[in-house]
Amino acid sequence: LNEIGDKISLDDEKVLLQIAKTSMTGKAAEKSVDKLAKIAVDAVKIVTSTVDGLSSASKKDIKITVKEGGGLEDSKIIKGLLVDENRAYDSMPEKIKNAKIAILTSPIEVKKTGIDAKIRITSPENVQAFLDQEEFMLKRMVDRIVNAGANVLICQKGIDESALSFLSNAGVYALKSVSEKEIKKISKATGARIVNMALDLEPNDLGKAELVQERKVSDEYMTFIEGCTDPKAASILIRGGTKQFVETVERALDDAIGVLLAVVKEGIICTGAGASEMEIAKKLSTFSNSLKGREQLAVKAFAEALEGIPKTIAENSGLDMIDILVNLRASHNKENGKSMGINVKNGKIEDMSKAGVVEPLKIKEQAIKSAAEATVMILRIDDVLAGRELAKSEANKGMAQSAQDMM
Repeated sequence: LNEIGDKISLDDEKVLLQIAKTSMTGKAAEKSVDKLAKIAVDAVKIVTSTVDGLSSASKKDIKITVKEGGGLEDSKIIKGLLVDENRAYDSMPEKIKNAKIAILTSPIEVKKTGIDAKIRITSPENVQAFLDQEEFMLKRMVDRIVNAGANVLICQKGIDESALSFLSNAGVYALKSVSEKEIKKISKATGARIVNMALDLEPNDLGKAELVQERKVSDEYMTFIEGCTDPKAASILIRGGTKQFVETVERALDDAIGVLLAVVKEGIICTGAGASEMEIAKKLSTFSNSLKGREQLAVKAFAEALEGIPKTIAENSGLDMIDILVNLRASHNKENGKSMGINVKNGKIEDMSKAGVVEPLKIKEQAIKSAAEATVMILRIDDVLAGRELAKSEANKGMAQSAQDMM
């Protein structure tokens, strides 16, 4: 497979688009395959890092959000993140340009004591003194955030109402009770460091984004963090008329992203439509001639099994299996015929590289390995059953012989 495969990189956008389209073929989202394929490729490009010629990417860095309403043409990719939270305080600004983002994991609240304690208050002045001290502590935390230069605050825990009022007066956009998973993605996209306490925040802990804005999507308000510098996280917003439709599109897009990530990591693709299987079968048949005895028969049988893939493709497409197989073999025996496969639409043998029918090397390898392992398992089960039957037969013969000797 490595020999017959073709190398690919992130710069080969045309081929990547073809791979994404192939993975979504035959699914309900096929009518919008061009737009979805472009979204999938752009998302993978954003989250992929290349070091010393080796590409790495994680599916966890791509967030897919589905919302009913609108049309599929409203779907888009965000070079940053889409957070399913609205502003923590209504009087806060709805939009922040040139955002400087602070991320905190601790609440902006007055801590409760770790032990049970009672305080006896003897005058109204004491009550006011306690309230003033609480307000002072909250104001001190907010001032540290503002003085660090932050105009957007992402907090994993809660934020006190008084602190929200102080933040709003300072023109800070704040989100509270954001999940740890989202916090990590925001950090990765914006470059912000995750800080525990507000009083520990420094200017170099802040992340950056061109725009942070609250927008209404369907019947909900969400926060868009866009224009991040070299983000390694991306969000995809899928719109559609019904819940069933957007869920179908999400599954198709998820499959396409998974395939693209496998391609980027391996860096090698193989042609589909039975082309790779027929080429491997041809090479195995040639190799079997150098062997003797049962090994030769085993290798030839493996080659014939691989030819079952193009046979099945032809049969499922209503084509003549014999004619297709003969023509396919003849094509692969010619020079540069390794990518020739079955075009099920017209029943002809064509170059699948040009047709754009390609698959990741990893998927081809896994399919062949899984089939071989399943076959070995079945053969072992047959051996066990045959052994049991033989043992049972021998035992019956022994008992019959003993009965005859007694007579």
